[in-house]
Amino acid sequence: MNLVSLLLRAASEAPGAVAVVQDDRSVTFAELQAAAAGRAAALAEAGVPPGERVAVALGNNLDFVTTYLGILWRGAVAVPLNPASPAPELARRLQAVRPRLVVAAEGVAVPDGEWRTRPPEALAGGDPSQAGPEAERDDAEPAVLLFTSGVAGAARPAVLTHGCLAANLDQVLGHPGLGLSPGDTGIAFLPFFHVFGLNVALGVGLAGGFRTVLPAPFTSAGAADAVRSHAVTVLAGVPAMYAAWCEDADVPADAFATVRLAISGAAELPEEVAERFAARFGVVLHQGYGLTEASPVVTTTAGGEPRPGSVGRPLPGVSLRIVDRDGVPAEPGDPGEVLVAGPNVFAGYWEDPEATARALRDGWLHTGDIGFCDPDGELHLVDRAKDLVIVSGFNVYPAEVEEVLLADPDVADAAVVGVPDPRTGEAVAAFVVPAPGRELDPEALRAFVARRLARYKVPGPVRVVEALPRNEAGKLIRRELPPPD
Repeated sequence: MNLVSLLLRAASEAPGAVAVVQDDRSVTFAELQAAAAGRAAALAEAGVPPGERVAVALGNNLDFVTTYLGILWRGAVAVPLNPASPAPELARRLQAVRPRLVVAAEGVAVPDGEWRTRPPEALAGGDPSQAGPEAERDDAEPAVLLFTSGVAGAARPAVLTHGCLAANLDQVLGHPGLGLSPGDTGIAFLPFFHVFGLNVALGVGLAGGFRTVLPAPFTSAGAADAVRSHAVTVLAGVPAMYAAWCEDADVPADAFATVRLAISGAAELPEEVAERFAARFGVVLHQGYGLTEASPVVTTTAGGEPRPGSVGRPLPGVSLRIVDRDGVPAEPGDPGEVLVAGPNVFAGYWEDPEATARALRDGWLHTGDIGFCDPDGELHLVDRAKDLVIVSGFNVYPAEVEEVLLADPDVADAAVVGVPDPRTGEAVAAFVVPAPGRELDPEALRAFVARRLARYKVPGPVRVVEALPRNEAGKLIRRELPPPD
């Protein structure tokens, strides 16, 4: 089944229902279906065949939604990218997937390459009657390539198929504790180039037949006002968002009065934030666990009383296993690596069989996360995949930032770690060793990285040191790094 059939099924069940709201414009499911068909026709006219890749560098707006649905309708493969990424980062990602076409907003730093670049308006004139039926796709065929560094290490495109994305939508919508229905209203604060935004904030709303609000860029007061003015009932966010609302005195106590379900994901939710949010706004925060490679939701605390440290039970159809270093099932309550299985698990990494073989073994996704299950079957996470840094829910792999730092001729060695940050959960911190005879300016280094990587990957604290702790094999010993400045 083509994923778009699930995302647009409300067009036949409730064609007049509102699907998406942007500013003062409301778009029904029937109108959204016609717009998606028009974009599919325009892609065909542009020479994009089924199975080809189309990169999308747009914000959370109606253009993204209709372009994404049009790509799926055509049977092509969507590659959502961060429109705020600097040109070098976009170049690396585009070269990795080699798209036929890049659909980008004005001002996006799309580099030259073998691909063609078009603004979203170039697809808006397609004739829906010329689109034909939705392209037939096998469940195992790719629908989306999303870059992730969660399990694989350095950022790689994960292959999310029509089947695994649809399976996770069905698992979420079928969860009795979430109780999602066409009467709900969601709001898409989470960026669509992130799996939480794409298949939860957007995908669940469309597949569930309820209204999804596309708000202005996030500010704590403005976002809270949007929740209240649109009578949002389902709220999905990252811990940094909930912390920002707690800290902003201008957010009224009744801002979330219509919210019946609030979910936090993509990073660990501090217990203090959950307690402050419930005390100030009267809304219980539920937590979930997921990863790009699982499309993404694995567990949720919804349907019960959240417990400190718990990320909940698996969704229907998702299996968990906790194993020790030898792959043997851990004793109940003992920590071990979290393994996941189910129809929502991805197909592997794009053109990278070695990384795929490390992540997928014997039908199980090896997450690299360490956790244990309590007697009631709730998952508790005690550590994360290796050295991953999570900034406002976004994965930052230290090797990527270190590679950029080492490209500066004044830097002889570099190490990157995560440090606690009250606003973003974690921030990137860097330790750098100057090249012989050179001096390093932390501000200049931050500017150097900012020209090459997304803003959330730019180090905050930068400490200049004489040497980095390494073992006999030259491997960095991160635990022996001094506190960052």
